[in-house]
Amino acid sequence: MNFTRWSARLPGTQRRAARGTEGSVPAARGEYGPRQEHPTADAQDTEHGGTTVDTVDTEVPALEDFSVRDLLGRLPGLVALVYGPEHRIAYVNEAYAAAFGPRTPGATVAATCPEAEELGLLPLLDQVLRSGKPRTVKSRRTADGGSYTVTCLPVDSPHLDGAGVLVHAADVTDHAEAAERLRASERRHRETAVTLQRSLLPQELEQPDDLRIAATYQPGVADAAVGGDWYDVITLGAGRTALVIGDVMGRGVRAAAVMGQLRTAVRAYARLDLPPHEVLQLLDGLAAEIDASQIATCVYAVHDPNEGRLVYASAGHLPILVRDEDGTVRKADDPTGPPLGTGGWLHTSGSIALPPGSTAVLYTDGLVERRREDIDEGVEALARALSGASGTPQVICGRLLRALGVTAEHDDDVAVLVVQHPARDGADAELFHNAALELLGGVEAAPRARAFASGVLSSWRFPAELRDLGVLATSELVANSLQHGTPPMRLRLRRTDRRLIIEVTDGDDHLPRRRRAETEDEAGRGISIIATIASSWGSRRTPGGGKAVWCEFALRD
Repeated sequence: MNFTRWSARLPGTQRRAARGTEGSVPAARGEYGPRQEHPTADAQDTEHGGTTVDTVDTEVPALEDFSVRDLLGRLPGLVALVYGPEHRIAYVNEAYAAAFGPRTPGATVAATCPEAEELGLLPLLDQVLRSGKPRTVKSRRTADGGSYTVTCLPVDSPHLDGAGVLVHAADVTDHAEAAERLRASERRHRETAVTLQRSLLPQELEQPDDLRIAATYQPGVADAAVGGDWYDVITLGAGRTALVIGDVMGRGVRAAAVMGQLRTAVRAYARLDLPPHEVLQLLDGLAAEIDASQIATCVYAVHDPNEGRLVYASAGHLPILVRDEDGTVRKADDPTGPPLGTGGWLHTSGSIALPPGSTAVLYTDGLVERRREDIDEGVEALARALSGASGTPQVICGRLLRALGVTAEHDDDVAVLVVQHPARDGADAELFHNAALELLGGVEAAPRARAFASGVLSSWRFPAELRDLGVLATSELVANSLQHGTPPMRLRLRRTDRRLIIEVTDGDDHLPRRRRAETEDEAGRGISIIATIASSWGSRRTPGGGKAVWCEFALRD
């Protein structure tokens, strides 16, 4: 067997060969010459005017002078030599025999070496014989739990029946187990982040009277840490609804924790019933305090069924898309401010119409962002998909994910919030009514408001008890506005399938508060009366500089 032909192919020998002479490893000692002359330490070179150089006779051994069997037997790696198309065993070293047991020379690998099948070596041996090129497989596992990296090298010998293959296996069990422990640790870390992320998202979306809403969240693939995407739906009272979607930059537990803090803060600020841009202004300062290194994008939008539009503010987030009933898709204006946490910016509010029959989609960048593509192209692709999407909000969520190619192997988190303002007709429409009255002020305003409310509530076929409570609440709200507000004043009644809403607006922005009236006080009991008889009440400032005070009566649980 020509040892020099395949010895240079063993792992690590290439570098040693490169440090020698170019070409193949010498096979005969004659290539070295009979002797080498070496100058002594104190001899001078005759070419430089010195004396004659003394020489030392040194015979350099050739590789054939060493025992190949002895070399292979001492290798710490597992070595086997097989030959012929049936891969018969010619030799295994001591390390191989210790690991897998002794092997009978002349027997086939397929019949006597079960480890070869476990490591997938039989196809590899065929490939090496056909191609004459070495092949390597890494970290293959055997039935006993060991892991091996195996290199197969072609060899030639006049004593072999056809070409042979030298198999060299390195035991990498410790490395494989360490890698598996690392992967398990990463899986546990990701599972913790996903669990935290999902626990911080709404477990059940609030469903307003006038809207149908569905949302979906899908984390990235297993080797990508979870991000900070979130969404929320918050009922504000008087039929108004806040819609929120955001994305904390970064990944892992930290991003999920920051997301949870921002979501909690949004819900708290929403209870103040502030305009969208003021909510984002407060969030901006909070985000910088939570972690100055974390940047987040967010859209906060408010739907008012009386206005038929979304009033929104965007902190560096992607635009809201709205699909009209005829399939036309409109895009909200560009973000009205930079991402949260940047500071030093005054956010503003914008608006986009959301009439009956339309559908709005709020989403994070994982849905539309792709490598080597501009994100605007992804938004346009989403708009095309939305134009042809119909059905319930949950159905639309699924169709948009499929249209944008989001699968279980997607490499980024995706959050989608779909909001429908249904067009109602027939019996369903009979459960939704609006009525309004302009109040001119003066002593006749209160009686006129009571008469208007009584007539409207009677026409809506409310029972006498609820009708009387509604008239009383109307009287107190109007009296409060007449005493503390300024024109213009307006009374608005609205009923849905679940509640009766009474609201009075005026031009003064001073918000009322509930206080304890003393026994001798002649005033100050109006808000307390409303809070007692109504299911809920509240107040907010209106965009024109005035305020709205409202109360609700639940029609059913």
